[in-house]
Amino acid sequence: MTTEPAARTATGRGLTTGTLVAGLLAVCLAQIGLAIPATLNGLFQSDLHPVGSQLTWISDAFLLPVAVLELTFGLLGDLFGRKRLLVGGASLLAVGELVSATASGIHQLWAGQALAGLGAAALFPTSLAILAAGTTSPAQRARVIAMWAALLSTGGFLAPLLGGITATYGSWRWSFVVVTAIAAASAAVSALFAVNSSAPGGRSLDVAGQLTIGLGLFSLLYAIIQGPTDGWASPSIVIAFVLAAVFLAAFVLAEKRAESPLLRLDLFRNRAFAVASVVAVVGMFAFLGTAYAVSIRLGPVQDQAPMRTALAFVLLNGITLVMLPLTERLLTTAAPGLLLGAGLLLIAAGDYWAATLPITDSTFTSLILPLGLVGLGFAITVSSITATAVNTVPVHLAGMASATTNLLRDFGFTLGPAVIGAVALSRAANNFSNSLHDSALPAALKGAGTAVLEEGGPLAVNGASAASPKLADLHPLALDALGHGYSIGFIVCGSAALLSALLALITLHSRTTPHADPTER
Repeated sequence: MTTEPAARTATGRGLTTGTLVAGLLAVCLAQIGLAIPATLNGLFQSDLHPVGSQLTWISDAFLLPVAVLELTFGLLGDLFGRKRLLVGGASLLAVGELVSATASGIHQLWAGQALAGLGAAALFPTSLAILAAGTTSPAQRARVIAMWAALLSTGGFLAPLLGGITATYGSWRWSFVVVTAIAAASAAVSALFAVNSSAPGGRSLDVAGQLTIGLGLFSLLYAIIQGPTDGWASPSIVIAFVLAAVFLAAFVLAEKRAESPLLRLDLFRNRAFAVASVVAVVGMFAFLGTAYAVSIRLGPVQDQAPMRTALAFVLLNGITLVMLPLTERLLTTAAPGLLLGAGLLLIAAGDYWAATLPITDSTFTSLILPLGLVGLGFAITVSSITATAVNTVPVHLAGMASATTNLLRDFGFTLGPAVIGAVALSRAANNFSNSLHDSALPAALKGAGTAVLEEGGPLAVNGASAASPKLADLHPLALDALGHGYSIGFIVCGSAALLSALLALITLHSRTTPHADPTER
């Protein structure tokens, strides 16, 4: 039986303490699951020996179902009740993390992360929708959104510490075991204390919409991730890009014709919502692309301890917690364009700074200021995106708006590792190949280096040359090539953040206020 505590929170008359705790714990859990693999990339590389794009797929195996299915889970929560999805999502995430903890190879790890990502796909939109549904005014909703964003970053803050501690004193497997326990606790809290809410409003399942967007996003991400390994002009990659374009166009047509669409395209008639949607993709791509580049730089490339990577992620995510009181005030007093623009400019500045750091510099102090700028920018941006989008729609569309915002944000997150991995590894492979060809190394060593490059890519060359005395002369070439490749990755992230900042500053001039149903304007 659902327990509804007598005490009410200050966030709104309709929001119980139990629901607040359940929703915040759920989004924290989902973000821990999303962020935990990034701190363990170095250990995955040394233990499971992934080749080519296999390392990138560990992160994106989790992110892909999140990006593809968030709209559907937002709809299911509206139709059948959000409490069920909180419980089911946490339970499924627990199962996936347990599968990952017992993985004997890279493919089982992919399967476990995909299952966990499926659970997170239910938790991200549902946690925000169940909280927003209990609020009764824009100010109350802004405060809840700020708290939700803070717990989102808390998950990103706790994940690297969890990964660093368990990997240092145990194994990367224990990281997934601990997440399993947190997921079980989240499911129990939601089952016992969350108060159910829904908003069916005549809506129904949109099968055509889900199929087309699912196939479209999967095809696009497959092409981006596999491009460096298979070759950008290979038939499989070209076909994947064509299928992505066809299915995404079909999704737009399906939504225009559906009586109860998965995504109401008329929401994008609102300028603030439309701009926030674009910024959600591009800006969050910049942030997680940065985080991914940092994790590869410190882990597989420089072979630093997991706790060093953990501290870097604390800088990227922990600032949001410190900023919470200021963020709450800014969401209700400042223009959304100014907030989004300022946050994204800080991300861009941090990325451009990080791009100048030589790969031979393994001191942590060099990263403090650039990563601090990125973390500060993310703290401002993530809350502003959500508030700008959700506060512009009527309450009965909060579920769809939150699901749409989460979809776009997490699609941007998914693009981060995919695009930056593709760009950095492509450039690194070309640079290493050219440097090897122009070097005075013996022909036999050049042949060995080329063979390792073709089999596993530049990360494999870097790892093999660091571990084998026979290949040691290849290590400086591989290290320099990877350093250049991931510097380009930082520049790409910074440029994406800069373009998003300009878009927000130019198009959003006034404070965002709720309005009526967009179809009635």
